[in-house]
Amino acid sequence: MGKYDLILGDTLQRSTLEADTVDLTVTSPPYNVGVEYDPNRNGGCNDQISYDEYLKFSKRWLENVYHWTKPTGRLCLNVGLDKNKQGKKPVCADLTRMAMALGWQYHTTIIWNEGTISRRTAWGSWRSASAPHVIAPVEVIIVLYKDEWKRDRRGTSTIGRDEFIEWTNGMWQFGGAKKNGHPAPFPLELPRRCIQLFSYKEDIIFDPFCGSGTTIVAALDGGRYAKGVEISKEYYKLAKNRIRSNSETYQTRLLPKEN
Repeated sequence: MGKYDLILGDTLQRSTLEADTVDLTVTSPPYNVGVEYDPNRNGGCNDQISYDEYLKFSKRWLENVYHWTKPTGRLCLNVGLDKNKQGKKPVCADLTRMAMALGWQYHTTIIWNEGTISRRTAWGSWRSASAPHVIAPVEVIIVLYKDEWKRDRRGTSTIGRDEFIEWTNGMWQFGGAKKNGHPAPFPLELPRRCIQLFSYKEDIIFDPFCGSGTTIVAALDGGRYAKGVEISKEYYKLAKNRIRSNSETYQTRLLPKEN
């Protein structure tokens, strides 16, 4: 039976969680591509800031998640490969370098081919070498860890043989998520795979940008404990209702935190 903490709070505040409490973080932070995350502006994220400000924002939350993570803990970070609006930027490379400078250790990068992304077209100079545009139809999941990658084998794994063989191939292909009241949800399959592959039963799974609660649902479905932080009151309510509707057997402590 699962238990979760859904926190109305700010991931940029170090006091939001206690140190060394998280086994695995699975998250998809704002991409900074102009998505309107909270139409009511109830503390929602600004997804259209300068790239320098975006990197400063990323540094702050990556530092905090590092502080909250156990020495054997891990981070699965879903981001775009690059950014093409308002200047081309190597987002994946920049965030990986930043995380490592903060103390995170690099393990691998999983490529996620969503499929629908490939329908976008941006040719630039059509059939000319003048200025052609190239768009990679993928997102990535950067896999990092805190101190030690190898964990004690005494934990209970819940992944099947076929899933293990398929998912350790670092090219994942599955569709994106339908909007469910949140403008940029990620599909349940993404945190489900990360949780099954990189954590044990009853581990504590965390999402610092909880959104509509997808990571918490995947964690509870997999027999893990879960923590999620959401700054928007609207999405906090959305996540709370979604999690409750998925299973009445989840034990819950709803912890609004005032900042």
